[in-house]
Amino acid sequence: MGSDPSLPIGVFDSGMGGLTVLAELRRQLPGERFIYLGDTARLPYGTKSPDTVVRYATQASDQLVERGVKALVVACNTASAFALDHLAEHFAPLPVYGVVEPGAAAAAREADASGVLVLATESTIQGGAYQRALTALAPRLPVFGRACPLWVTLAEQGPQDRALTEPVLAHYVSGFVANGPRTVLLGCTHFPVFREALATVLPTDARIVDSARTTAAAVAAELRAHELLNTDGSGQCRYLATDGVARFQRVGSYFLGGVAEINAELVDL
Repeated sequence: MGSDPSLPIGVFDSGMGGLTVLAELRRQLPGERFIYLGDTARLPYGTKSPDTVVRYATQASDQLVERGVKALVVACNTASAFALDHLAEHFAPLPVYGVVEPGAAAAAREADASGVLVLATESTIQGGAYQRALTALAPRLPVFGRACPLWVTLAEQGPQDRALTEPVLAHYVSGFVANGPRTVLLGCTHFPVFREALATVLPTDARIVDSARTTAAAVAAELRAHELLNTDGSGQCRYLATDGVARFQRVGSYFLGGVAEINAELVDL
């Protein structure tokens, strides 16, 4: 790869959901520096056409690459599903990592014969990226998909009373609760903020899997293999947003697990 280990890692998402991936990356790679971009002006990507997602993802990635990064993490399931191959080719030899393959691998390991239920945006479900990835790993595994178009908007509002969120969550999983798959894959990086609330509307034996932890592990392994780990860094993170900086700063801490309010810079793509 020939990059400089001291350079930061670039991470982007359509909004704040990718901060769940960033939080895990920072936990597993405490010496690394990061630049995070939330394309808050154009979220959600999950209702956009594949061509539009590729265009938006390329523009967001350009912003990070121009600032100097040693790797790019596409912390958006929709962008990973539709734009990852394009980004990898466009920015080669810069390493580009997505969240679909690590998430599918984790779900396949957890799943039993009842199969996997993928909860994601409309575009991700219709595109079938998770279904293909899971089937490739476990050809006989039953895989079901359910689009949850309201969840991204709800998550972006920040902490909400469960009296509001639980009925919305229950509506989208209602057909799968009684006899459905016992492994539930959160195929959108916004959705981990609903993990506790989801556990109350799913069967008690349900296994909830998200891709943040496995994505971070995959990125760490790749950087280590190519001698790109920064073990002496400060662990600092720079935040960029394309709209609503004040709100991004306020609600972003919710996605990061309750850390202190973050500082973000407004950028134009």
